[in-house]
Amino acid sequence: MSTTVHSVTSNKANRLFLFLGGFFITNALAAEMIGVKIFSLEETLGFTNAQISLLGEGPFSFQLTAGVLLWPFVFVMTDVINEYFGKKGVQLLSYTAVGLIIYAFIMIFLAIGLSPADWWISSNKEAGIPDMNTAFQKIFGQGLWIIIGSLVAFLVGQIIDVITFQKIKAKTGESKLWLRATGSTLVSQFIDSYIVLIIAFYIGADWSLPLVLAIGTVNYIYKVSVAILLTPALYGIHYLIDEFYLGQELAHQLKKEAQIT
Repeated sequence: MSTTVHSVTSNKANRLFLFLGGFFITNALAAEMIGVKIFSLEETLGFTNAQISLLGEGPFSFQLTAGVLLWPFVFVMTDVINEYFGKKGVQLLSYTAVGLIIYAFIMIFLAIGLSPADWWISSNKEAGIPDMNTAFQKIFGQGLWIIIGSLVAFLVGQIIDVITFQKIKAKTGESKLWLRATGSTLVSQFIDSYIVLIIAFYIGADWSLPLVLAIGTVNYIYKVSVAILLTPALYGIHYLIDEFYLGQELAHQLKKEAQIT
């Protein structure tokens, strides 16, 4: 048993997969948990709110779910994992992430159903929270349609990202990392941006389709911008892995095997 564990942890490729996978799943889970908060991007950055009108709806500003802080890193990790471990590696982690997110929500809903201690309910009145139990329910008790929408969008987005990434790489080889990384993210996030809103709010909350599409477009503009800004970071991650961790020979071998699988 100890020999088996040692062989797994001593292999550089295995350790890399465990690290990338752990970071990938942690970001996906954390994004779901903090996604209940809506923030103003412009005010956070100290800018005047944008006034965007689309499809007869608006004007909109960049008021986004806090989950967008982490989702770009999830898709960067998707491209890195895809590069070294191929489609099967990304699929394994994507399915694992969805399963663990569902498990986390089940545990949260069970926790919401627990009877609160009397003293805890009013324990933060001085901080402006008259009922801690209600606050807990509101923060963690996301609507079922929102959960379904975000999970479906994540899984579909991941599948599309993997397919697009591999198709571009098949034509470009190991060159043009920026093209396959940014291109796959742009395509997958286009689908993701609309699926989550259509399921969560068009189906689940009776929002009008033009409103859903308009908000989805604003969200997509943000995701496109972040994907482009993160391209240098992607090159930096690859450089660190190739030069300082795996070495050129092992890195090339993994990338070659990733194209086959």
